Order: sequence, then structure tokens, then C-alpha cells
Amino acid sequence: MTPETSANGDGRPVNRPQRSLAARLVFVAAVWSTIALAIAGVFLVSLYERASERAFDAQLEVHIKALIAEMLATNADASADQATATLTAPTYRGDPRFSLPLSGWYWTVRRADSPSILYASESLVGDPLNTPPIGQDDANAGFIVGPTGDEIRVLQQRITVEDAAYVIAVGAATAGFWADIFEFARLVAITLCIVGLGLILAIFLQVKFGLRPLARLRASLSAVRQGEAERIDEALPREIAPLAVELNALIVSNKEIVERARTHVGNLAHGLKTPLSVISNEARASGGPLADKVSEQASIMSTQIQHHLERARMAAQRRVIGVSCETEPVLARLIRAMGKIYQDKGVDVGFAHSGQIRFRGESQDLEEMSGNLIDNACKWAGSKVRVQVAPLNDPATNRDMFTITVEDDGPGLTPEQRAEAIKRGRRLDETVPGTGLGLSIVADLAALYGGTFDLESSSLGGLKARLVLPALSKE
Repeated sequence: MTPETSANGDGRPVNRPQRSLAARLVFVAAVWSTIALAIAGVFLVSLYERASERAFDAQLEVHIKALIAEMLATNADASADQATATLTAPTYRGDPRFSLPLSGWYWTVRRADSPSILYASESLVGDPLNTPPIGQDDANAGFIVGPTGDEIRVLQQRITVEDAAYVIAVGAATAGFWADIFEFARLVAITLCIVGLGLILAIFLQVKFGLRPLARLRASLSAVRQGEAERIDEALPREIAPLAVELNALIVSNKEIVERARTHVGNLAHGLKTPLSVISNEARASGGPLADKVSEQASIMSTQIQHHLERARMAAQRRVIGVSCETEPVLARLIRAMGKIYQDKGVDVGFAHSGQIRFRGESQDLEEMSGNLIDNACKWAGSKVRVQVAPLNDPATNRDMFTITVEDDGPGLTPEQRAEAIKRGRRLDETVPGTGLGLSIVADLAALYGGTFDLESSSLGGLKARLVLPALSKE
């Protein structure tokens, strides 16, 4: 089964979580156990049915042999008296049910070449027992319909007495026979259901216990991701311990890459700032139009270098595992600072925060993005700025996110001006102090964190800045 994917905020595919591994194992084991137990049940019932049928036929055969013995004894007596050479009527009562009318137990004696019954048990009370032809076999068994319409198991045997062939048939109703089989099948079904439920429970406990190390690995990895630990616990079963070792090696490698990137960024900053400072100082000391132009361009270069160095630092820091911060203290501190800065302007900065939200990143990055938005709103606001932080439920990305919304009641921007405002170095009003890099830095940092930044119209009448950033999962 291929996992479903969808694009998240930064354009990367996101794997959809599939069904639980434990649920799959238990389901497969339960299905197989059910099929195996069902086959075993059918096999057991079939064996019991065959055994019962053989025992039933053996009982009928005992009665046939008793009848034959009585008939042969009767014929011997008749020969001794030289009265007749034919069989006389047997008076066999080996089972009391042969004497009870329509009891379900019957016997008959007939000539092999004629369907007419010569002798019959008292239980038939004159009714026929329609036995099938025996053919050339010496014995056979089968099922027929009895005098009362019930099913009869009948056993027939051919004998020859003084050149005359006779067929002796003994039959018995199968109601009790099938009742015993059905009762056995019911007990087998109940027993196997109990065994099956026990097996499923045992499998569930086995899977749960067997997958417990994976839960420990997940908890250890979550502790590293949230900054509560630096390494994953490697005290795991030998099947998954190598995975923990490889993850720890990946964490160490990640930290080394970040440290090297920070070192290179710092070296670049020092290597560029010193020559630019020398150029600016020389230009200011020289005076004249050329010196002014050089000083102006050196200042622009310094601003651009600072911007790109900040992006490089952020790109390195974005790969750090386990960095997070609370959003409410950072935003509250910024709002207090902005309230003091714009106290003379009389801007009212409102703040609303929903729940406990942690930003998956460094606090200085959150301060830089939020500070730029709040500062920009206070600059352009008439008298009111509203800041709101709320969790974002977006099943399309399968990630924990949150939004920072900053609105003001200023003049606002047209759709074209909003697009221009987030471009690097663009200033829509040169009379307002600034470098024109604030909103572009916000957009760049948000993209590096896998978030988004948009400008919209505010219900207050001015501009609404909406920043979407990754949140730390509560799991």
C-alpha cells in the first residue's frame, strides 16, 4: 500500500499515517486463527459424525446377527422334526423398542427375489418398511423414510438357507443420532470460540508487549525533538538498537553541520564588515559628492549583507533538532516594548492568545518576525492594533501549525501594493524610516521554517498580516 501524499506549506510531500502496525498484526492473526479454528471445527464434527455412524451401524449389525442366529436355530429345529424345510417366523425381541408400535426401531425378513415381507417386528404394526434393493451385495446401509415419515438408518444383509436367499433388514430412527451430532457441534463451536477469543487476546498482549520498545524509541526521539534530551536512549532490544544508534549519529552530524555553518557565517560577517567600515569612514572623512555616494552605497551594502547573513544563519538554525520556545511570553514582551515606543502616538495594541502554543524554532527568530509585523502595524495604525495567536488545524498538511495575525486601522494597501511590500528593499513610503527589508525578512524566515506569510485587508480598515508557523506537537 502506497502512503498518500500532499504538499505542505513549503511544497514538500507529507506522508499520510497508515493503519496501526499493532492493529495489522492482530487483525491478520485473528483472521488466520478464525479460519484455522473453523476448519478444525468442521474436521472434528466430521470425524465425530463418521464415528457415530459406524457405532450406529455396529449396533444395527448386532441386531442382524442376533436375528440370523435365531432364524438358523429355528430352521435346525424344523429339520430335526422333519416338519418343513422353510424358515419359521423369528420372535426376536433383543430390544424392547422392537415390540413398541412405531417406536422407530424395526426389522424385516424377506426373500431376496421378492419385495414381499415374510416376517416383521411388532413395532411395524403391519406397515411396510420400504427398503431399497440390495442388489448382488451381501450387505449395505442407507437412509430411508420410515412409516411415520421420519428418517431411518437401515442396515441389510443377505443370507442363504437351504438354497433359498433371504434379506434381513434392521432399521432405527436417526433423530437421536443427529441430535447427538448437533449437540457435539454446538459444544465444539462454543469451545473453539472461547479458544479463539483467548488466542486473539494472547496475540494482542504479545503484540502490545513486543512493540513496547518502539514506544520507548518514539518517546526518546520526542524528548530529543522537544529539547529535553540530547541523545536517544540506545538501551533497546538488539533488533531496533541499531536504529537508535543511527539516529544518534544523525543528530551528531546535524549539530556538526550547523556549527560549521555558523562558523562560516561568523567569519563572513567579520570579513565583510571591517572593509565596509573602513570604506565608510574614509568616505565620510573625504567629503564631496563622490564620498557621499560611496558612503550611501556602503550603507546599502551593509544592510544587504546583514540581511543575507541573517538568512544564512536561519538556514543553518532551521536544521537544529529540539529547538522550541513558548509564543505567549515572546509576543507579550514585544507588545509591551511597542507600547512604550509608540506611547506618544497613542496606539492601543490588543493581544489575544489561544491555548499553550510552542514555536518549533528559536525565540529570536520569532521575535524578529513578530517584531517586524507589530512595528510595521504601529507605524501605520491610526489608533488601534490587534495581535492574535491561535492554533491552526490543517489536515491537508498533517502538521501542527499556528497563526500570528497582526491587524491595524491604518490606510491599508491595495492588492498590488501588498505584492510589492514583501519584495526585498521595497518601501512604499520613503517618509517613514526603515530599510524596506522588514516584511521580506518575515517572508523569508517563514518560508525557511516551512510556514507562510500573507497580507490581506483587515476588518479594522487597514492591513492584516497573517503569519503561519510550525508548532511543537503536544505528544
